[in-house]
Amino acid sequence: MKRRTLFAAATAVATLALTVPAFAQETLKIGAVGPKTGPLAGGAAVSFWPNVQLWAHDVNEAGGITVGGTSYMVEIIEYDDQTNPGETIKAVQRLATQDEADFILAPYSTGLNIAAAPIFQRYGYPMVTHTAISDQIEDLSNKFPNMYFLLGGATGLAGGVVDVLTDMREAGEIGNRVAMVNVADAFGIELASVGKPQLEEAGFEIVYETSYPLGTQDLSPVINGAKDSNPDAFVAWSYPPDTFGLTEQAQIAGLAPKAFYTAVATAFPAYAGRFGAAAEGVLGAGGVYADGDQFKEYAARHEAVTGAKPDFWASAPTYATFEILHQAIEGAGSTDKEAVAEYIANNSFETVIGPVDWDENNSNAKYWTVGQWQGGVFKGVASTGRDGAVAAMPKSGWE
Repeated sequence: MKRRTLFAAATAVATLALTVPAFAQETLKIGAVGPKTGPLAGGAAVSFWPNVQLWAHDVNEAGGITVGGTSYMVEIIEYDDQTNPGETIKAVQRLATQDEADFILAPYSTGLNIAAAPIFQRYGYPMVTHTAISDQIEDLSNKFPNMYFLLGGATGLAGGVVDVLTDMREAGEIGNRVAMVNVADAFGIELASVGKPQLEEAGFEIVYETSYPLGTQDLSPVINGAKDSNPDAFVAWSYPPDTFGLTEQAQIAGLAPKAFYTAVATAFPAYAGRFGAAAEGVLGAGGVYADGDQFKEYAARHEAVTGAKPDFWASAPTYATFEILHQAIEGAGSTDKEAVAEYIANNSFETVIGPVDWDENNSNAKYWTVGQWQGGVFKGVASTGRDGAVAAMPKSGWE
């Protein structure tokens, strides 16, 4: 567990002093915990850490978070949890008790969020998750009332995949045979458990099914087994390292169904960068309204500040959760955690992904479920109510 502290750029502080001299400048200590090492470090390096940097930059450049007559600059205290739930728990505990962080950003990934939730609740921190997907939302929100979910539930995410495959089947583009695999982590296990019955209820036949440990290096047995089943569609409830590994092995083995789906990291710019034209037609988790002005403006600012492009799914929701915290502090007119948590519970928010409000289980009801690489852009093709979806198309091999 390594600690790193980032503060506002000196130029931003100087500008603030010149432009708003009436406001006193103080600091809000914001904790950020996520993988910098371990199997999920690559995903966090795309979706989480750059948005922490961008948000702190944007807040401080604009003069801080204003509460009454006081402008609070943002100081980020970072911890690497090494993709280890025990380290996530220790880091959050340390932020709360030793660093005395005013607020703590939700961790990265489903499993690490669930592990940390009791600590957030114990110390009264609002926890607006950005990279957690679960059908345990009702139970979790009952246990941890300050916990919120922006990416929705596992059933909705899996249901989007089933809907897209059903549409492709009805269009005569694929048949009924599906090979389904999953990473043996909280995300993959839950998606497989809810995805299988939905596929079967929709009339699909699961002709191959297996799981593999997080961090598996050799995925050739998984892909070879899938190829031997002669599927019409391949569905992998995968995390970043294996999303890339499964795609690479599919190319090597010649597994090329008309519907090829991998989950987390399919939306990463690096996916298209690595696979080039072969990425065209690949389906994946999430998506965005890629042609919308709101996303384009955010993406341009993200690249200008961090030097990297955002992904086409979780990056914008991650930033949106930080916007929600910012708006809640200002809206509550207080830096008191309880007051801010209450404000989050009772209000809607305007964010980079559009309006966000909560259902009775503290979950955002409108979220993207499936995207597809089309023309070099990962575009949303299915959602639970977002605007801007485009039609999915069959994949034509790995050319």
